[in-house]
Amino acid sequence: MLYITSLPIAIPIFILGVLFLYKGADWLIDGASKTAVRLGVSSLIVALTVVAYGTSLPEFAVSFLAALRGHPSISIGNVLGSCIANLLLILGISALIKPLKVTKTVVNREAPIMVVSSFLLLLLSVEYVLNRVDGIILLLCFAAYIVFFVWIAKKTKNKYEIKSSPMWKNLVLIVAGIGGVVIGAKFLVDSSVFFAKTFGVSEAVIALSLVAVGTSLPELAVSGLASWKSESDIAIGNIIGSNIFNILLILGVCSAAASLIIDQKLFINMLLVCVASIIIIPMLYYGKRLQRFPNISGKAKGFSMKYTGYVLSRKEGVVLLIGYACYIMWLYVPL
Repeated sequence: MLYITSLPIAIPIFILGVLFLYKGADWLIDGASKTAVRLGVSSLIVALTVVAYGTSLPEFAVSFLAALRGHPSISIGNVLGSCIANLLLILGISALIKPLKVTKTVVNREAPIMVVSSFLLLLLSVEYVLNRVDGIILLLCFAAYIVFFVWIAKKTKNKYEIKSSPMWKNLVLIVAGIGGVVIGAKFLVDSSVFFAKTFGVSEAVIALSLVAVGTSLPELAVSGLASWKSESDIAIGNIIGSNIFNILLILGVCSAAASLIIDQKLFINMLLVCVASIIIIPMLYYGKRLQRFPNISGKAKGFSMKYTGYVLSRKEGVVLLIGYACYIMWLYVPL
């Protein structure tokens, strides 16, 4: 934690955090996109792995340290709150910035993997504890996930011929971008915690809301900026990949290092993660985008409408944001 003692110190740290986060996200997107082009690998694959891991580093650092220090509610609450924030808040904001064009693979492959991961965590938590065996199971599933995407990466190639900078420059961009988003997130979390304590917000609420949102700021910066740049694959892939990393890798490592006790509120949050993961899929199916094509038949004149893919619209983004607002309100209601 940064040593913040007053508002005059907290405010500039908050502003620095925003600047680090924005520039780091910009470098990370550019580096990931150019690396995908250079390797001939789909940008979606890079977003689901390299970018997702980079933006999940703050969650990993906070949750692992909390687990080692004997604070399981912070460790688990940070991950669960981040997953919900990713799906409702960040995906909602990204869709609000610009409607997200979604590829079939996201609907048919990546989103179901996220749903299965969420329900696996719920199943392992039915006894209100995540022990070392549960952690090993999660880590084995994570290893299978990585092997699967390495295999997919060999089959999935970019169809576009785009000039890319040298690989070493791309890697520098990625490393610098990850460093920027991690430093920015730390500055924002530490200053936000100070603000919360100054204004009398309970630490229990901070764990599931403020800290979770703070550690999800890299995902917000990357996905929001990617949406603005019309990099929908990176915007959505980062969110889905981050949730899978959060559940399988972070909670896997944390519970393997120390058993994590789960209270009733945390278990309900696990249910909410499953619900939020599920509702994304029908929203994407409902958002099939239509495109006008001229009729070339001699009998028919004018245009016909055909489905050309999926899209997450601004209206659906608003629905997700309303859902997140309701979630935050619920956090303040004691069981």
